[in-house]
Amino acid sequence: MNSGESDTGRPVRRAGLIDQAVERFRAEVVSGRWPVGERIPTEADLVSEFGVGRNTVREAIQSLVHGGLLRREQGRGTFVISSSELTGTLERQLAGGSRRHYLELRRALDSTAASLAASCRSDADVEQLRELRDRREAIWSTGDRDFRADADLALHRAIVAATHNPLYLQLYSSMLDVFAVHMRDEEREDEDAAHRHHHELVEAIADGDADRAASMVASIFGPFMR
Repeated sequence: MNSGESDTGRPVRRAGLIDQAVERFRAEVVSGRWPVGERIPTEADLVSEFGVGRNTVREAIQSLVHGGLLRREQGRGTFVISSSELTGTLERQLAGGSRRHYLELRRALDSTAASLAASCRSDADVEQLRELRDRREAIWSTGDRDFRADADLALHRAIVAATHNPLYLQLYSSMLDVFAVHMRDEEREDEDAAHRHHHELVEAIADGDADRAASMVASIFGPFMR
């Protein structure tokens, strides 16, 4: 059977072939077989590997470029820039916001997550939160802003995971790159207070105290909102 026919021998609509190619290429990205930051195979290689026409490959790739998974670079090829189309869409939407808008959004998301986590966390969640909290504090002394951002966001993502709400976790995880960019520009005047608030945040979740957990999030973001 050639690439233009169905298994019944009737011609397959071109749009159907493109949709199939889009799904197959998307699966390569989502699975990690095409890793973020790496160049994908050439058009010729994709034609050979997936058994579809060059124009179908080209249009399927363009669809994923529009979706925010891939980016074409003149003279270099096409690269994976995200494993989630939601991430690309959110990054574009959030890019125009002010610093205050970003902080208000994060405070709202983290406050709700902390409250939910206090009600839904497991013993294993609490153990992981304490480990990540201690790791965050240890890394803070390095002064490396990238490491700091990664350690802080790992803790806050784990709090979202402790809500056991997969939709919340997917949304939050899709925004981590945006959060990290803003965090690298933040300066805290009182790091001891920040560590203390994070310590108390985790313990409030461990104690199942939703109100105190939400209050600690407000204390964490308070200095930046003034």
